[in-house]
Amino acid sequence: MARASLLLALLAVAATAVAGERAPGEPGTATGPPLAAYGNASSVVRRRAAENGLGRTPQMGWNSWNHFACQINEEIIRETADALINTGLAKLGYKYVNIDDCWAEQNRDYQGNMVPHRQTFPSGIKALADYVHAKGLKLGVYSDAGTQTCSLRMPGSLDHEEQDVKTFSSWGVDYLKYDNCNNGGRNVVERYTKMSNAIKKYGKNIFFSLCEWGDNNPATWAGGMGNSWRTTGDIADNWNSMTSRADQNDKWASYAGPGGWNDPDMLEVGNGGMTEAEYRSHFSIWALAKAPLLIGCDVRSMSQETKNIISNSEVIAVNQGNLGVQGKKVQSSNGLEVWAGPLSGNRKAVVLWNRQGYQATITAYWSSVGLPASAAVTVRDLWAHLSSSAQGQISASVAPHDCKMYILTPK
Repeated sequence: MARASLLLALLAVAATAVAGERAPGEPGTATGPPLAAYGNASSVVRRRAAENGLGRTPQMGWNSWNHFACQINEEIIRETADALINTGLAKLGYKYVNIDDCWAEQNRDYQGNMVPHRQTFPSGIKALADYVHAKGLKLGVYSDAGTQTCSLRMPGSLDHEEQDVKTFSSWGVDYLKYDNCNNGGRNVVERYTKMSNAIKKYGKNIFFSLCEWGDNNPATWAGGMGNSWRTTGDIADNWNSMTSRADQNDKWASYAGPGGWNDPDMLEVGNGGMTEAEYRSHFSIWALAKAPLLIGCDVRSMSQETKNIISNSEVIAVNQGNLGVQGKKVQSSNGLEVWAGPLSGNRKAVVLWNRQGYQATITAYWSSVGLPASAAVTVRDLWAHLSSSAQGQISASVAPHDCKMYILTPK
């Protein structure tokens, strides 16, 4: 009875949000309360975190979909694992090597088990997991809370949750991305709860990434189920898609924290659809927003420009900070924006983001970023790797679609 009551309560919260009302605890918009109102861990609205001890900081790694879609095979996965090691990305925290859709045969075997695709993954998933684990990395796979995955090329896990988790665990899988296609209109909370319970029972070391696309506001109900939840539809490799996902994700900032993170989808950096400035903005905002940093390009052949962006250790450190409070948009005026978030030691991470098509000066005021008006700070520029000082505010001229990113440390 208690379980049924809890489910009804979760559905009521989701229904309220779907109806367009602000869910309880949802932060204000950029014109609402400044960051100071949400600037410490105790004032952040947190849902109960998943109890598997995973995701204490946002997950980092690589996913096959954005670049390869269904054109994947075990050789690409092995070579990607090699590349994460050889480029030094693994040492920076990129640990998960995640296979997205299309890795399995269309049909289950006679016992109802998923079967790796015989042509593209002839060695099997366990052999891949062993290869990846030997390099100190982790392997992820993909399934769906429906009868088939989104590609229609492999079965989903709906009504096979426990069986599939047992299979994944036997293979040594460390991560499950769980999509939402072909679900027959069945209740979303029930479907994701079933997989969450199966993982808690048979796959306690599996990071659970819910990919429900944000349709039913999973930030309000997924915190006890998994370690991250999609807040948006799929990202595309263009400016409008990236910026819209940043905005959609922003309103759920107060629901993120250690053990469970808002996910505006994977990184497109290096796939060719945006400029260097736009990719720098993409990476900076994802880092500030404590989004998963899952590389979506071909790391085997990435440019030096791409590597410079995704390997910026100072920006990564903002994403991986132990305070675990998601940064948010705190000033916005005609496409000239300030995003900010608290870090440990009363430091603040700040991004000046120019979403206009012209060069512009952007000013971040201490009252917006959560510092005392008279505070003197050391300013660390995370892209120029230079330090300076400021008091009361910080201003910079920012190129079109580019950003500046800083850490402000009170003196």
